[in-house]
Amino acid sequence: MDKKVIKSNAALLLAAMIWGLAFVAQSDGMNYIGPFTFGAIRCFLGAAVLVPVYLIIQKKNGAANDENAREIRKTTFKAGLLCGAILFGATSTQQIGLQYTAAGKAGFITALYIVLVPVFGMIFFKKKASWRTWISVAIATAGLYLLCIKEGFTIDKGDIWVIACALIFTFHILTIDKFADRIDGTLLSIVQFATVSVLSVPFIFINREQVTLSSVTGAWVSLLYTGILSCGVGYTMQIIGQKDAKNPAIASLLMSMESVFAVIFGWLILHEKLSGREFAGVVLMSAAIVLSQLPAGSGKRKKTGAGELAAAGEATD
Repeated sequence: MDKKVIKSNAALLLAAMIWGLAFVAQSDGMNYIGPFTFGAIRCFLGAAVLVPVYLIIQKKNGAANDENAREIRKTTFKAGLLCGAILFGATSTQQIGLQYTAAGKAGFITALYIVLVPVFGMIFFKKKASWRTWISVAIATAGLYLLCIKEGFTIDKGDIWVIACALIFTFHILTIDKFADRIDGTLLSIVQFATVSVLSVPFIFINREQVTLSSVTGAWVSLLYTGILSCGVGYTMQIIGQKDAKNPAIASLLMSMESVFAVIFGWLILHEKLSGREFAGVVLMSAAIVLSQLPAGSGKRKKTGAGELAAAGEATD
């Protein structure tokens, strides 16, 4: 195998590992501060750490202030504000859900968006969905049932919040895809992370979250990890990895491993355990994710779900 491809895959797998551990960090952060406080600080750090990355890329590419460059920045700012508003909904519902459900479980429920993207793309944007997608949806639905639904057909409120997160993430990715050919990916992430941070502030007061120096310092490890490593380093690893990625589908699969790492780190660090029923749900959802991302037998696969996933945040994780 080409050395560049090996390095590319390693970078994408490292990004997935960073994002998987982020679920644990987010869950731990809820022991000290509220979900909107966490989101405001974390996304501010995420935007700040990406600024030098953006400037380095601009300098390296020798970006000129011509009409085309200005138009791209203008479109990116508009797209960033819209995507940031949607991302605010996704990250907030995820953060709220993590107060009531396990980090590993949340990782797999969130990963449901990988299966939903092509389905929603067909419904709202008239994009074709293959038979493989529909089988993936059926398997993922069965897995979600085993993972979340208890006897008596009840579901925990934490799982409901994270399912809402997966649905909103689906729209977020489709929105990014709509602008994909006219935006700067790094600048988009900066703008959308900054937007999430600003939108979170009023909800800190609406939710009556107690923000003190001791509470923030108590969550400092989680905040720095999710802000700098998950948003900044994870996103940078994705850029590096996808640069030499030969197969977008493989890139998607490697990045979707974040849900597996979320379960592993939740077990190792938070001592979370899955019941036999929940583990069966994880297996089915893993199969659905893999099946949905397998390349078609012929033709080129569109980069949505690979190139746009981490730009959506992931990263968000």
